Amino acid sequence: MGLKMNASNSATRSDQLTSTDIAQITPLALRKSIRSGHHTGTTTGYASGYLQGNLVILPRDYADEFLQFCAKNPKSCPLIGMSEPGSPYIPQLGADLDIRTDLSGYRIFRGGTDYTSASDVSDVWRDDLVTFVLGCSFSFEAAITRSGVSLRHIDAKRNVPMYVTNIATSPAGRFQGPLVVSMRSFAPSDAIRAILYSDRYRLAHGAPVHIGDPAQIGITDIQKADFGDDPVIKDGDIPVFWACGVTPQMAIRNALPDFAITHEPGFMLVTDVLAEAAEFSLQGKPEIYHP
Repeated sequence: MGLKMNASNSATRSDQLTSTDIAQITPLALRKSIRSGHHTGTTTGYASGYLQGNLVILPRDYADEFLQFCAKNPKSCPLIGMSEPGSPYIPQLGADLDIRTDLSGYRIFRGGTDYTSASDVSDVWRDDLVTFVLGCSFSFEAAITRSGVSLRHIDAKRNVPMYVTNIATSPAGRFQGPLVVSMRSFAPSDAIRAILYSDRYRLAHGAPVHIGDPAQIGITDIQKADFGDDPVIKDGDIPVFWACGVTPQMAIRNALPDFAITHEPGFMLVTDVLAEAAEFSLQGKPEIYHP
């Protein structure tokens, strides 16, 4: 169960908090709570208005190929930060930010498709590791809710549901695989508003990749998520699907590097960068540091 640190540094159970409470936590307070082991859950709905990121950490020998994979698949892999080899820090994303400790869930791959889970990767850190941080759809959720549209998974205090599709990514070297999507369901009028708001956040996956029938993108049972929690879908809802930063985890299963670290789906890196930095400016350029 996730926890937060309040102003007096005492832990409060997240199931006692409202959506407003968790939205108002600062990124630094949340990272410190994760680092200390107090917050152990998903980051959906937390630190509203700040950019969250998916994590991919690879040996230097794989970094150039993965960088090409990101360039060829910008919808699923919008790059917002990249470290120097061996460094667990990306100062542009947060001054007090440590990649090894500041996510509440990691997956560690060791040359195969299976992984082990961890809440801290300091003890397995290597000098040749390069960190990639990719934009996350959690970053545009605040804009949607500010417009008066509710998000079913946040209201239910659940992780967003994610699915493997039959849509192929563009391969780059050893990296290839299917696109993963996140799904949010809406009443039809709300779906239109959600699409318009998300489209502004091009470095947080932008507009959806599919709307409507999940079978058209290879999802046989929408009630059974491949990652995250199963969905909350109300009568009359339209499912809307966004490209998801879990996509690289499928590509890693094909590339089979000797070592790799990713995030647990939904357990994101929360940065100090405002979510609006993932928007495109009037000139059409993203207003965010890009390596």
